[in-house]
Amino acid sequence: MSLLSKDIDSAFEGAGSKAGLEIWCIENLRLVRVPKSSHGKFYAGNAYVVLNTILRKNGPPQHDVHYWLGNDTKEVDLAMASDKALELDASLGSCTVQYKELQGLETEKFLSYFKPCIIPLEGAYSSQEAHLNGDTYKVSLLTCKGDHVVHIKEVPFSRSSLNHDNVFILDTASKVFLFSGCNSTIQERAKGLEVVQYIKENKHGGKCEVATVEDGKFVGDSDVGEFWSLFGGFAPIPRDSPSSFQKQSDTPSVKLSWITIQGKLCQTGTDSLHKKMLETDKCYLLDCGAEVFVWMGRHSSISERKISISAAEGFLRDQNRSTGTHLTFLTEGLESSIFRSYFDDWPQKVEPKLYEEGRGKVAAIFKQQGYDVKELPEEDCEPFINCRGTLKVWRVNGDELSLLPVPEQTKLFSGDCYIVQFTYAGNDRDENLFFAWLGCSSVMEDRKATISHMNAIADSTKGDPVLAQVVGDNEPVQFFSIIQKLIIFKGGMSKGYKKFIAENGLTDETYGGNKTALFRVQGTSPHNMQAIQLDPVSSSLNSSYGYILQTETFIFTWIGNLSSTQDHDILDRMLELIDPTWQPTSVREGSEPDIFWNALGGKAEYPREKEMKGYTEDPHLFVVNVSEDEFKVKEIYNFSQDDLTTEDVLVLDCHREIYVWIGCHSNIISKQQALTLGLKFLEMDILVEGLSLETPIFIVTEGHEPPFFTHFFEWDSSKANMRGNSFERKLALLKGKPQNLEVSRRNSWKAYSRETTPDSSRSQSVISNGQGSSASPATRVSGSNSMSSSNHLFSRPAPIARKLFSGSSLHGSPEAEQRSPSQSASYIQVDGSGDCVNFLIYPYERLKVMSNDPVADINVTKREAYLSDEEFQGKFGMTKGAFYELPKWRQNKLKMSLNLF
Repeated sequence: MSLLSKDIDSAFEGAGSKAGLEIWCIENLRLVRVPKSSHGKFYAGNAYVVLNTILRKNGPPQHDVHYWLGNDTKEVDLAMASDKALELDASLGSCTVQYKELQGLETEKFLSYFKPCIIPLEGAYSSQEAHLNGDTYKVSLLTCKGDHVVHIKEVPFSRSSLNHDNVFILDTASKVFLFSGCNSTIQERAKGLEVVQYIKENKHGGKCEVATVEDGKFVGDSDVGEFWSLFGGFAPIPRDSPSSFQKQSDTPSVKLSWITIQGKLCQTGTDSLHKKMLETDKCYLLDCGAEVFVWMGRHSSISERKISISAAEGFLRDQNRSTGTHLTFLTEGLESSIFRSYFDDWPQKVEPKLYEEGRGKVAAIFKQQGYDVKELPEEDCEPFINCRGTLKVWRVNGDELSLLPVPEQTKLFSGDCYIVQFTYAGNDRDENLFFAWLGCSSVMEDRKATISHMNAIADSTKGDPVLAQVVGDNEPVQFFSIIQKLIIFKGGMSKGYKKFIAENGLTDETYGGNKTALFRVQGTSPHNMQAIQLDPVSSSLNSSYGYILQTETFIFTWIGNLSSTQDHDILDRMLELIDPTWQPTSVREGSEPDIFWNALGGKAEYPREKEMKGYTEDPHLFVVNVSEDEFKVKEIYNFSQDDLTTEDVLVLDCHREIYVWIGCHSNIISKQQALTLGLKFLEMDILVEGLSLETPIFIVTEGHEPPFFTHFFEWDSSKANMRGNSFERKLALLKGKPQNLEVSRRNSWKAYSRETTPDSSRSQSVISNGQGSSASPATRVSGSNSMSSSNHLFSRPAPIARKLFSGSSLHGSPEAEQRSPSQSASYIQVDGSGDCVNFLIYPYERLKVMSNDPVADINVTKREAYLSDEEFQGKFGMTKGAFYELPKWRQNKLKMSLNLF
């Protein structure tokens, strides 16, 4: 569709060139621009066109066009608003999404531009006068509905307008009252207070009193008495008083219809829809019940689009649809995630951005000619974390944990699972970040055990640490930044992995000996570099990287033509890290000897184009509502820190990773449950963006948000340190009494206070990432009284007194729930006391008295207790249970003979 510049209204000149809102009003059949000082003031007698522009880091701008229709708007202005919205779309290259907005029934996206609310004014807008006519003060009664954005509707000033479900605001000359229906939520009441604040500042100049009235409580409060006196005295509100907002009924089926040039609808599909049904030279109507979409093909004409818009509005009238049915107009190529979700096979958007594609090709051409080209920097990958902290790494072997010595902490196996604890200095306290790293070839049994062990260790750590689940080959930037120099070998050491490959007749690829091995070397600096072992075949190569090829007789370093001098430096450093004795032969891409290709099974095709990270869109925030049989999410548009309400659980979708944020007053009782919600979110793929189930998941609790989470917001740390629920916090701010105190934490996922990891060792079992270090938490392990969930989806085993690891199940796994508590970790009974105490597993060579690498901060009188069951049996010739039944003198004699006493 094209439109000549002479056909575009001059009021749209320069529209969309800057980020933010632009608003036009239809006045006397003429489009006039509304000054910024009047943004948010909408008159019931007018129609408006609103443009919101987002200038993204890469790619074209994002434009959303809304045309808002007041309840008293003239018919001619209604039609003109629709035409002008289409005209604005054409002036912006037909790359906008258009929304029809009706007064009192606006979309949440539209309302998010004007927080906290829109309160439509009576009368009409005038651009000629210094003041806005119709803006006379009067007593009014408003009803508020919504928890993150608020729909405001003026209702008759009468007692009969009140009900038990909603929040109401009574605005008088000297005082503003907030009346909270007994069935309204805490979040709705808190949003009502934001509207009260808005009214106080904008209608009263900040000079009026504020009072809150709770439904059903009217004794002994002068504000309550004054409120009811304005209604002629108190009288009960009927229980069955209807809500002033209509509920939308769910339409079970979805119907797609072609809109002919005569404006008629011809049904083309229902329920099972496919993208190929949409032809680029036609327009279609998608009826989804509560929302109706008009899809306009790229090659449809301006007249066809106007006809389609009229046909859609006529369809809603003929069907007697609720006035609350939202109407959205989409151009081919700009389909929203909601629209795409109704089609079974909508392809993922994989086309590269032209700028990025051109940049890579130009660099490749120059480098192939022998020039060293410095490319423009790619997207910022700053980790936003203090990397000068301390590190602990445990390898998981079923129910056993082994703390790795310092030299082994940066060497992982893809068939194993690990727990990584990073302690770093925060603003005023030490903070902890835990990763459950699940090797890409690890078995499910080890993965479940790793999550369980991580939760248990985190529960024993002071504060509320951030937890993350990471699957190999999908590591976030924070993981690489804290480990700094990482080597990932093929194969694994765990019993579960060995059993799996034996049962399936697979070759054990575990690195070692003189096996042929190929490593891809990558990274951004000497403090962030990785060597990852790949299949030793030619197709594993890529021109963008450097590689190390190890065989029985020689070592090669291979330098891709598109790699940089920084890549070459990292390659040399990593070579020395893997084995400083290696003497490699360096070859450049294109000059490889035959012996090189023979080691890789022969020469074959491999990627030769510049590998670049795809453009990452801005994050999206969703509020999650969970019941016994439902999992619902709702997007919060134009989000801010204020949308992180303490009663809610929210998911921040950053595309490459997601964050599950847990409010202190939410109904989430464990971080295990929060992790399960994160996995469910990935399964749903709300934005239809092809999210992998292996996308990293971070669990963040209110008041302990890490900097790599807060940088997505304009963060005010004082807001994160307030106490009380949402309503109490807003009321304190409104009355000028901010409670900037530490949140009184419910800690329902931490049923008791614990302060550090089980062994609390530092001097021998931590690695310093930099010159600084964090103070060690005090060592203490105390009893647990786990809280049980009423939600059957997140069942947990019964608590065990004084057992550090409670055997919480992953995904409510039946087999995990059926295991006895003693199977969830390595427990022993000491001194016949009947007390069950958990000890982490260490090798005999580190536990003996004269060890060259002794374990620090263990109970030296119980060295034997830290041995694995197998190693204990091998050394003592009996089980631990049999050993502790022996007399004390006999136990000590046996320990002395083994250098453990």
